Amino acid sequence: MSKQPAMPKLTPEGAAEVMQMTRKLQDHLRVNRLLTYKPYAYQREVHRARDAAGDWAYERLLMAGNQVGKTLSGAAESAFHATGEYPDWWVGFRFEKPTMIWVGGQNNDKVRDIAQKQLLGDPHDDGAAGTGWIPRDRIGKRVRKPGIPDALESVLVRHKSGHNVTVKFKSYDAGKADWMGEPVDFTWLDEEPPPDIYSQALARGIKTRGAILMTFTPENGATGVVLSFMNNLLPGQALYRAGWDDAPHLDGADKDRLWAAIPPHEREMRKYGHPVLGSGLVYPVPDDVFTVEPFKVPAHWSRLAAMDFGWDHPTAIVWLAYDRENDLVYLYDAHKARNQTPPYHAAAIKGRGEWIPMAWPRDALQSRDGNNLAMQYRKLGVNMLAQPFENQGGGHAVEPGIMEVLTRLQTGRLKVFSHLHEWFEEKRTYHRIEGKLAKTGDDLMDATRYAVMSLRHANVLTFDPRPSTYGRDYDPFTRQAGHDPLFAGG
Repeated sequence: MSKQPAMPKLTPEGAAEVMQMTRKLQDHLRVNRLLTYKPYAYQREVHRARDAAGDWAYERLLMAGNQVGKTLSGAAESAFHATGEYPDWWVGFRFEKPTMIWVGGQNNDKVRDIAQKQLLGDPHDDGAAGTGWIPRDRIGKRVRKPGIPDALESVLVRHKSGHNVTVKFKSYDAGKADWMGEPVDFTWLDEEPPPDIYSQALARGIKTRGAILMTFTPENGATGVVLSFMNNLLPGQALYRAGWDDAPHLDGADKDRLWAAIPPHEREMRKYGHPVLGSGLVYPVPDDVFTVEPFKVPAHWSRLAAMDFGWDHPTAIVWLAYDRENDLVYLYDAHKARNQTPPYHAAAIKGRGEWIPMAWPRDALQSRDGNNLAMQYRKLGVNMLAQPFENQGGGHAVEPGIMEVLTRLQTGRLKVFSHLHEWFEEKRTYHRIEGKLAKTGDDLMDATRYAVMSLRHANVLTFDPRPSTYGRDYDPFTRQAGHDPLFAGG
């Protein structure tokens, strides 16, 4: 076996030259930090800036845990827009013209010590200028903020096109009047803004079709801004989530140390970026207690679906598999969409198995022309139960169903497949205000309650639909198994 040639030994002069080149490279990267940015998978998705339909997401929220790199993401993107030096992998927004960028935070001190520092370097160290995400040789005139030591009002950044880009630093506590005025192309809000400030930021982008990126941990709980992104996403909006497991720089020891240092009631928020609702949370059960990875549902387990009707708020549907022998319920699929007609939802339902019994609330009986919602869905081939939802012991009270769902979650007798992200989002914000249920973002929660309290109606594929419901030509076995990817008997 031939030997590998020995590496030549460096002479003292050669070693010194290598050391000198290394120092020059380090010095160069110190003031050109943007060249070193290697985003994690979740950060790339944020920068991609697409909504659920694949169109541009002009309003984005990265709601994440602590220490995962959310502020870094906002600073790096702001620097790309300011300089025009987009990397080869970049597929997000691009600004090729003179641009106005606003950077906002809670107060002037925090803006200076967090956002300004990330972009330009330590504001308290004159020698650190250019060690942030904006390269030193791109930084132009800086205007200081009156009365705030080392804080900047604005900075000019030289874009690769040769034009100057203006970056202005704003604080929420200055009030909404300070956020009025000129058109803005890109706004980065590090920490959650009050609704009136967010509204002004949106208004600044109307003329320019500007983009907004928010990066924060939801320390204020389920606020209006948070809930609008979690439960009411509109076209052109996108929500991104990231926790400790999405940040490779945090190893096991880091996570253990952080976990031990955080008060128990804040751990879900600090680790995962889940808003904390405290004692108002309806289902205060950690997700990992009842979350399971998707698997093939055995054919002999009974199935049931339940729906909550909506229009302005979404129509929501959940599908359960019931292991009767062990009294275990698995919520394995969900559907949620607003402003859609019954044929749209019926197609989604039948694609998961026409034969599955569907529980439904009594408001589906309301009608002005005799053709109520329940009847419309029956005509479309959905296996609606003969009667509207009632609790197991009769009646329509909400609290017995909530208690049954909560008990099953706590005891591990209700499991939820991990890919049902919208269901988890609703569960995390389903809360009470002064003891009363908050009736926003509860569509999948209501459907889940109907389903769990209707388990007596769950059945297997051999279930024979009522001729009075479908007519004598209905074939319950047509195309069923092939439409349900989780059906093990197909």
